[in-house]
Amino acid sequence: MGSQTAILGAGVMGETLLSGLVRAGRRVDNLLVGEKRAERAAELEQRYGVAVVTNIEAAEKADTLALVVKPQDMGDLLDEISGVLRPGQLIVSLAAGITTAFIESRVPEGIAVVRVMPNTPALVDEGMAAISPGSHCDESHLAEAESLLASVGKVVRVPERQQDAVTAISGSGPAYIFFVVESMIEAGVHLGLPRAMASELVIQTLVGSAKMLRETGTHPTVLREQVTSPGGTTASALRELEIHKVRAAFLAAMEAARDRSRELAEGT
Repeated sequence: MGSQTAILGAGVMGETLLSGLVRAGRRVDNLLVGEKRAERAAELEQRYGVAVVTNIEAAEKADTLALVVKPQDMGDLLDEISGVLRPGQLIVSLAAGITTAFIESRVPEGIAVVRVMPNTPALVDEGMAAISPGSHCDESHLAEAESLLASVGKVVRVPERQQDAVTAISGSGPAYIFFVVESMIEAGVHLGLPRAMASELVIQTLVGSAKMLRETGTHPTVLREQVTSPGGTTASALRELEIHKVRAAFLAAMEAARDRSRELAEGT
């Protein structure tokens, strides 16, 4: 029997992590899920062949606990399990805005805590997660958290003070991209294209552009200039985006997200 990892909270992100770990080759008998709802538990047991237990049982048995609950539920979850936690365990928290200090203050001494900001593209194994160590973390704890998250995408390490900025960029980021895509599809419809056609054109353009960025490693400015012929259609469009201060709007939007993330963290 290898070391046990438990996922507490089997919502969308919890299940995403579970299925990623299974696909990455984690043995199902080394995985546990903490879930109260009987119906949901049965569904997960059937789908993954994983043992679904109570949060307390999961906390007793596992060496690593991934806490995948909403930020507002974190306090209650920690109160529920803190009595059975023991030194040497690792807590990996995927709750936005919950600091490692908040978790450490509610669990026994000697428990390592790693804070993670994941994002929803983890659903298709293209997640971007940023992890930060708490005060009792060593390299092995960070490496374990990294291997959990690497099953559903990329992982970077950041100092915890940068987590509010990370939240604004990659945590909330997918929504900005979807917003842009939505706007472009809407524009296509205004320009007389059928909605389905506009959707296909925009989505494939997004996927193709993202792939170019990743695979060529070329700076986005260079790629943009390659599409922009002097006095051409793209130049006309980009001029409008500059007139409407789209760049400044993105900056302001991400500052607002960072500030909100900070407020939420201070509320705990």
